Amino acid sequence: MLLLGCIKEVSDYELVISLPNGLLGFVPVTQISDAYSKLLSQQVAQGKLPEGLNSLLDMYSPGTLVRCIVTSVEKSDDGRRSIKLSIDPKKINKGLNTSALATGMLLSGSVSSVEDHGYLIDIGVSGTHAFLPHEKAKNYIKALKRGPDLKIGQNLTCVIVEVKNEGRVVRLSVDRSEVAASLATEKQNWALSNLLPGLVVKARVLKVTPFGMKLTFLSYFTGIVDFMHMDPEKSMNYSPDQVVKACILSVHPGSKVVRLTLRPAFLHPGGSPKQLSSDRLGAVVEESTVKAFYKQFGALFELDDGTLAFARLKHLSKNRKSFKPGAFKAGCKHKCRIIDYSLMDEMCVVSLKHQIIEARFLQYQDIHTGEVVQGKVLSLKPIGMQVKVADGIKGLVPSIHLADVILKQPEKKYNIGDEVKCRVLECNPAGKKLILTLKKSLIQSKLPVLTNYEDAKPGLITHGFVVCAREFGCIVKFYNDVKGLVPKNELSTEPVPCPDKVFYEGQVVKVMVLKCEPEQERLLLSFRLSSKYGPEDKRECTSKEKQDVKYQIGEIVDVKVLKKKDNGLEVSILEDEDDMVAWIPMQHLSDFVATSKLLWHCLQEGDVLPRVMCLSDKGEHIILSRKSAVISAVQEEQVVRSFSEIQPGMLLTGYVRNVMPFGVFVEFPFGVTGLAPKVSMSDKFVTDTKDHFVVGQTVIAKVMSIDEEKQRVLLNLKVSECSSGDSATESFSLLNQYFKELKEIRDLLKRGESSMAQGLCELLPGKELQLVVQDVREDGSALFSGSCVTGLTVTATRYHVGEKNIVPGKKMKALVLHVDAPTSEVYVSLREELLKQTP
Repeated sequence: MLLLGCIKEVSDYELVISLPNGLLGFVPVTQISDAYSKLLSQQVAQGKLPEGLNSLLDMYSPGTLVRCIVTSVEKSDDGRRSIKLSIDPKKINKGLNTSALATGMLLSGSVSSVEDHGYLIDIGVSGTHAFLPHEKAKNYIKALKRGPDLKIGQNLTCVIVEVKNEGRVVRLSVDRSEVAASLATEKQNWALSNLLPGLVVKARVLKVTPFGMKLTFLSYFTGIVDFMHMDPEKSMNYSPDQVVKACILSVHPGSKVVRLTLRPAFLHPGGSPKQLSSDRLGAVVEESTVKAFYKQFGALFELDDGTLAFARLKHLSKNRKSFKPGAFKAGCKHKCRIIDYSLMDEMCVVSLKHQIIEARFLQYQDIHTGEVVQGKVLSLKPIGMQVKVADGIKGLVPSIHLADVILKQPEKKYNIGDEVKCRVLECNPAGKKLILTLKKSLIQSKLPVLTNYEDAKPGLITHGFVVCAREFGCIVKFYNDVKGLVPKNELSTEPVPCPDKVFYEGQVVKVMVLKCEPEQERLLLSFRLSSKYGPEDKRECTSKEKQDVKYQIGEIVDVKVLKKKDNGLEVSILEDEDDMVAWIPMQHLSDFVATSKLLWHCLQEGDVLPRVMCLSDKGEHIILSRKSAVISAVQEEQVVRSFSEIQPGMLLTGYVRNVMPFGVFVEFPFGVTGLAPKVSMSDKFVTDTKDHFVVGQTVIAKVMSIDEEKQRVLLNLKVSECSSGDSATESFSLLNQYFKELKEIRDLLKRGESSMAQGLCELLPGKELQLVVQDVREDGSALFSGSCVTGLTVTATRYHVGEKNIVPGKKMKALVLHVDAPTSEVYVSLREELLKQTP
């Protein structure tokens, strides 16, 4: 069976392919092409990488459409079916021969060799020599951004532009405009034996039913469009004899069934389907509306953002006995969770099962290094224990991590099916790799979890485990493969002549960081926890700092820019007799993250900044802030000056100090800090904390609870919890401040001498421009040029190109959406509904 699929994931050894109707298939590395398999065989035989062999990761990207053929369907031990596929042109195009080749045909091919003037392409037709000239590939290569040449084994969608010698020689093109415009016609003499998925055809509607429609195309073929592949915007408006454009999704030579799609994303070959934003996967939707129910398949829903989703029958209830069809009438509301996204159906896959909605983990991306998780023992092998953390998520506990001591017979301690508590040592979602530990010393540790070299500050004390003990000392490993060296003289206060006799592999140890060079990934450690950074030193340092304080927190000063650095501005405080030098971090130039970067970009040495507030003064290092909301909070005494002043229920203005997988640390003026846990960060479901907050972002936080003994503050950052009585006034005040700062940036840009800077000032959101199409990218977006945007990069995304038929050189009206001054990029829209709104 031949299918059109879309690459969902790429790994070293296989491609994961999204197939129609929510199915998944797998292309092994040996099923790419003959030329690629030959290079792999050379690598195995010679034991080294042959010239021209590239990894799948270097050649393939998620979102790319490919033609596939089913090679086998295997059933696993748990009853699940695994669909094995091939994208080898010899198997895809096996129904073609030299006499069947015609100009305009859209075929799949694979690069078999790189020549001086182009590429030899394997199109799988015996006796045919296919050649792709450089000039027909250069635009495709440029858009791909994967180096100057195509690579052996790279799969291409090609158009035949010339046929010679009765099909023995053909010339191909992968130019995006030529591929996108290709249309299968009767002149190309397609037959059922060689009909290919991915072909775009003109079809006529024969019959319309609630489950889809029947079409006729290429004179005598008939095909089916199911309800999931009708154009969502036109699904109620199809009628018999209507002519439509369709794309072939699958061809089953045995049953002679051809399935097609009318979804716009597939009607231009070489394009790619819509993607789902990363924060939506795993999101819980409180109210989804039933659009239609199909008793043999499942239910179609409309989610809170207007997008469509599908739930299979087994995901509509806990089990068959509890299923109630009456609950799925059109218009009924249900709570669901997005569990997957089908690229080929451009549709979310949801579940209404309570255990899935409440599940802690749905995918590897939900698991963060350092987390404690529950699991079930699946198997015990010499390399370690395999643990099931959730459906579809498995982890490995290496043999040295089965206990605090090395177990010689782990089967006596653990049985298949046992529930175990583990801690995550490493999680790589891309490779679906999860490494766990069962060492109680690590699971129960209350010390900070070291997951990257940047967090390894001198004086930090944490737990790790020994991976090597030699005469030079010990190598200690932490989380995410972070490791460091404990030299021999730091092993103990007493000399240790033979470290390998004292320490063993897997031993949990408490260490202190002495020095770290993050860029070189070098970490120097000590087992002598009290030898450095003692409390006496800290007390002396603190008292010295207090003696040198000159400016009080909250004091307003004017400053002059002395020097611009990558992360902020070095300034001098005006009217200071000592010409005191201070520092404004980039994120403290504004309450708005994007505006902070713009201001830093526009400011020059010698510029004067009025009304800047002292945030901290530690002697030689004065930190200033220009955040309007923070300054207002201090001036209006809406702050706490010490931990003792904090009360639950308080609303405080601060800024994000650090974003961690488990939550966000917020700092307030006068140095008080608090933690907003992951569950209290947002009204939306939080998968990755870094998708919601960035360091330096101004926030309003509500104090939830305080722990006086441990000096800890728990915060809530949910908008629903943190707005005061007059939220409208607050919003307008923030908006007013935003526009005020934008005007300040435009004034700074206007003083520039370059015409580009002057041009950027004139380009305001909402302005209508006359532009010329420069290029149309493979993803459907477009680049523009024009006299009013000279030197700027002007882009319209695929969505904002809309239904417009654009080709290079065409003049178009466009509306300015956003201007990014630092990168000189302008984003525009061609959509009629926006252009009509301009005065």
